[in-house]
Amino acid sequence: MFEGMSLTELAGQAVSLIALGFCIVGFASKRDDRLMVLLISANVAFALQFALFGSWTAAVLSLLVIGRIVLARRYLGNWKVMLAVLAVNLVAAALTWRAPVDFFAIGAAMFGTVGMFMLRGIAMRLTLAAAAICWMLNNLLIGSVGGTLAEGMVVVTNFITIFRLARMKRRYPEAFAKLNEPES
Repeated sequence: MFEGMSLTELAGQAVSLIALGFCIVGFASKRDDRLMVLLISANVAFALQFALFGSWTAAVLSLLVIGRIVLARRYLGNWKVMLAVLAVNLVAAALTWRAPVDFFAIGAAMFGTVGMFMLRGIAMRLTLAAAAICWMLNNLLIGSVGGTLAEGMVVVTNFITIFRLARMKRRYPEAFAKLNEPES
């Protein structure tokens, strides 16, 4: 499976497995804040992985995810900031565009941006699942086995957490309502 891969591509596979660990721990959490912090670490690894594979649009958009997470935590629900982030993503994609596969990275960036700025809880996780599917398709097309596995695990872990949150909302509505309140 790995025959014929360069050392750079093998390094990309290894780095993507590190990202996998951060993603699983993050999406297994019921707390939105913890998820966001772990996604920052995962996206550093993903950006490095994409760079090692020469997928520059995906690498740059992964780095922009880090800024998006920080801004979304601070400016939750702010349409103007969200639109500015979307515009920066589109400019970055236009400057780094190489092939049609880059559409998947752009789709992931769009879904992720809307989800993180405008949604919380289950709705946010559904939108982030759509972003993960876009990233998974991108990884498949560039040949990243580790990245594909990482995003597949993100989707599965995310849906398990969505199920857990839905069950909590139904059984313990008061606790669910307090789950993502800001900590004092």
